Amino acid sequence: MSIETISRNDPRYSTLVKGRNARFPASDADAASRIELCDNAEDVAVALQRAVSEGLRPTVRSGGHCYEDFVYSNPGGVVLDVSMMGDTTPLAGAPKYRIAAGASLGDVYTDLFKRYNVTLPGGTCGSVAAGGHISGGGYGLLSRLHGLTSDWVTAVDILTVDGQGKVIARRVDEKHEPELFRACRGAGGGSFGIITNYFFEELPKVPQEVITANISFSWADMTEEKFETILKTYGNYWETRGKDPDTWGMFAIFGLTHRTSGHLGISIQFCNPDGTCRDLKVLNEFLALFEPCGPVQTTPATAAVTGGEKAMHHAAPENCWGKQMMSKHLWLDANVRGGGGGGAGGEQRAKYKSSYMKRNFTSAEAACFYKHLTRTIPGVDLSRTMVLVDSFGGAANKKSLIDTTSNPQRASVMKLQFLNYWNTTEEDAAHLQYSKEFFSELYSGPDADPKYKETPYWNDRYEGCYINYPDKDMLAYPFWPELYYGEAGLVPVLKRVKKQYDPNNIFHHAMSIRP
Repeated sequence: MSIETISRNDPRYSTLVKGRNARFPASDADAASRIELCDNAEDVAVALQRAVSEGLRPTVRSGGHCYEDFVYSNPGGVVLDVSMMGDTTPLAGAPKYRIAAGASLGDVYTDLFKRYNVTLPGGTCGSVAAGGHISGGGYGLLSRLHGLTSDWVTAVDILTVDGQGKVIARRVDEKHEPELFRACRGAGGGSFGIITNYFFEELPKVPQEVITANISFSWADMTEEKFETILKTYGNYWETRGKDPDTWGMFAIFGLTHRTSGHLGISIQFCNPDGTCRDLKVLNEFLALFEPCGPVQTTPATAAVTGGEKAMHHAAPENCWGKQMMSKHLWLDANVRGGGGGGAGGEQRAKYKSSYMKRNFTSAEAACFYKHLTRTIPGVDLSRTMVLVDSFGGAANKKSLIDTTSNPQRASVMKLQFLNYWNTTEEDAAHLQYSKEFFSELYSGPDADPKYKETPYWNDRYEGCYINYPDKDMLAYPFWPELYYGEAGLVPVLKRVKKQYDPNNIFHHAMSIRP
């Protein structure tokens, strides 16, 4: 056993009791009493058993990127830190590939490439860890080509707590406790137990080469009409041409930044479905669509990134935006989406929201975006406010996976993340209100169903929200579980799993599955 206990009088406590979002814990009284640093699954089982026996609430940190207060607002409780559990070497008797819950995506991509020449279709931020990322169905630059991370999982090691308070180690797959296994493939963390390992029988090959391109537009000469044209050109592509398999190797992010940032633009990564860049027809066709829109900068697709580890890094992406994915005008420092160093202690305060879109933007939606991205609030800096519109669909929309994973959103063509960053507690109220008003108005348009107004509830245009981008504002709506998990019967399945494997609701937070 090698558990390191960090109590309040330890000089490391003030850093390790926080995550990447400096809003949490909101006060010293909200913080956990201690952090347990675990080196392996056996350590986690011991630390978890100790917390349960003491009657303390356990919460879990892998990479520290939780968008809400599910980990760090734990008054008197215990944070089980699995961030040092980063092993990717195989285990005897297990499926071929293993990723421990604390492994950072950056290390995972490097290890998988060097060991096997395979990758995980995961997120762009290297410091995000596998634990919460995979359990919520993480996605990224290769997801249109290869699907979600949860789609590839074939087994999971998880610690649960039975009705008598006893910690039980389980390895679950499609034949052994299949409903719990399904819940671990997309329902998000913090509801059923602590995942210590993910296993994969197969993983996609690393692309031989990828190519990137950027399109930048200036806010200085942006009119509402031009903005709508650009936005609809982007959305129309993914609703129509982007559904064709020969485009699935292209992933784009449209950074709809606030006017005070100066520029907004589109970042693209491309490879053909065969993992090469020998034919650039698809990419050049996409870039040409925006020529009539008058971009101020287009980085042409002239040189492919080739070979091994470098290609792997470009091909492997989500949750963070530390690298220069947009044009130089839209670069976001790692602190903006990552926080401070050392795996904890970020200094940025933030609020996030999300939605899935099945169709192109309407004129009303474009007008709402333009209104709020050009809006000013006296004394409030909105320069770090943005909406990231990610391309979606392709292999991520395989309908056959709806019944075996807990990611039901399998018909969307775009996935939106609303981000708002600021620095001080005094700014909280204004930024939180801005985020709420923007989102609520966007989904209260002329076609909104009064019953689900202010939300992207499931209909012919939307597929709800993404559980890895949790938003406690959605708790105001009685249908919030369906926003994240759909109407097709997944919520009852998850409730049944919760009741069976966590009958005492040991693992809970504001948006966890209810027993």
